[in-house]
Amino acid sequence: MTRSQLENDGPRGLECALSAANGRDAKAVPFAERLSCTVDEACEATGLGRTKLYELIGSGQLIATRVGRRRLVMVQSILALLSTNASA
Repeated sequence: MTRSQLENDGPRGLECALSAANGRDAKAVPFAERLSCTVDEACEATGLGRTKLYELIGSGQLIATRVGRRRLVMVQSILALLSTNASA
């Protein structure tokens, strides 16, 4: 895809081209249906800072795993934590 084609297609064309270049499907999976997310995505979703998220991971309140050097937080643990705090 050429630059002029991307410019004519607008931001959506660029998004599709980038996702195709990364080997990812252009359709995004809704957050609640995802298995895991990065720490940055968890911060954005919860409104908490990185330090607090790492404290929650360390205390076992959030479930996370490492794949290589990448830390992934399990989305279900985030949803469970938020629903527990919302009812308290």
